[in-house]
Amino acid sequence: MSAHPRATCIIGVARQTWHPSEVGAEGAPEPLAMWEHTARAAAADSGVGDPAALLGALGSIDVVYTQSWQYDDAVARLAARLGAEPARRRYSGIGGSVPLALAADVGRAVRDDGLDLALVVGAEALATVRRLKKAGERPRWSYPPAEKRRFPMDMTFDPSEIAHSVFEAYLTFALFDNARRAHLGRPLDDHRAALGGLLAAMTEVAASARNAEHAWFPTARAADDIATASADNRMVAYPYTKLMTSIMDVDMAAAVLLASAEKADALGVPEDRRVYLRGYAYAEEPEHVAGHRELWRSPAMAAAARHALGGAGVGADDVAHLDLYSCFASSVCFALDALGIGDDDPRARAVTQTGGLPYHGGPGSNYVTHSLAAMAETLRADPGALGLVSGVGMHMQKHAYGVWSSDPGSGPLADAPPYAPAHGPLGIVGSPEGTATVAAYTVLHGRDGAPERALLVCDLPSGGRCYAFLEGGPAALAQAEVDELVGETVTIRPEGEGKPNLAVPI
Repeated sequence: MSAHPRATCIIGVARQTWHPSEVGAEGAPEPLAMWEHTARAAAADSGVGDPAALLGALGSIDVVYTQSWQYDDAVARLAARLGAEPARRRYSGIGGSVPLALAADVGRAVRDDGLDLALVVGAEALATVRRLKKAGERPRWSYPPAEKRRFPMDMTFDPSEIAHSVFEAYLTFALFDNARRAHLGRPLDDHRAALGGLLAAMTEVAASARNAEHAWFPTARAADDIATASADNRMVAYPYTKLMTSIMDVDMAAAVLLASAEKADALGVPEDRRVYLRGYAYAEEPEHVAGHRELWRSPAMAAAARHALGGAGVGADDVAHLDLYSCFASSVCFALDALGIGDDDPRARAVTQTGGLPYHGGPGSNYVTHSLAAMAETLRADPGALGLVSGVGMHMQKHAYGVWSSDPGSGPLADAPPYAPAHGPLGIVGSPEGTATVAAYTVLHGRDGAPERALLVCDLPSGGRCYAFLEGGPAALAQAEVDELVGETVTIRPEGEGKPNLAVPI
């Protein structure tokens, strides 16, 4: 089937990791150099005769926000290095869904605004920044802004979240994981074993010949080694050990070149380099964790998956290859549930093309640029097959899904219907009194591996929710990792405005 002229396709990809053993004491290049390097590599990957001319013809450059270094004008500095003068220039915000959303925005601009050639690129050198910090030094990279800029945090915190320190992703995604476990009625040890099996398969992908040069941890591990806490694998937030958490301090970059089908024709891009965007959708959950009505699943994620597949005219069973956003196991499991893919998947599809964020590495907001590049590689090698890539932003809030294939389908990218939840978020009560029912919880551990506190999300008789810390000392914390707390009744004792609540078991 010939492509619609305004269909959007990936024509070139590149991804590179600068391993500590390779870069020496100086560390990785600065992000600007990494952007340029992968952009040029992606242009060469397109198969066109003059990659430099291709970059010079860019009509759009999207740079994914980098946490490693602030530039005065990141896109302008990169454009100058590439010899490009794009009319469309954007420096993104933060979040795991960002690169996929940028690619979809390109698709709409190709369809509606005459855009023909675009670059999405991102890089992090956070491992190098960390090594320099340990040595008492700082990066001395180019073009800093005249004044330091505020971090673009794309969310707010409820006062009760501040009082209970509901900030870290490893905490919030563990809450979701435990809520799902309780909903399934799965014993605690059985659930941890299941998560270990899921993640062990991801380590095998990271360690594969295809991905070993790209993965930060290219080592296959056994399920028990991942799920069992030990001196070398401390518990972080139950049920997550250190080996189950995303690693963000990495040095890596990735780039994706996209074009209209007619521009790809004009450039002479070979058909076997093209991977088309067939469907895309985006949906959001409530901003605050306790506001999610169903902590064990994500209706917004399910809607995004359904609409992306519907836009491509296919179902989940038609998809051959997956890369499900994997910052933590709950984001993968929620996605599998949303797609209706169980443990007995007859196709035994891998959930990642790279190894996932805990093993490939999660470079800030740019992981999905890597997964898009890897998915393009996969689909080039499997002509006509369908691939599904997802992104998750913030605390299981922002969900993006994209369907890709070397088969262009019948037209340009179609708009998905907007997601309209059946109900609004639950209200968060700051200092309630009386009984409540545990809806989700996790036990936080310190760097020495010892449990420090248990955070609970509780259902209130009024219909709202509250956060609370479990009272009872070390014994209660240890027991919460043995016996199910979800569904148990507790008495909430507020400590005062702006202070955390205590939950006393009944």
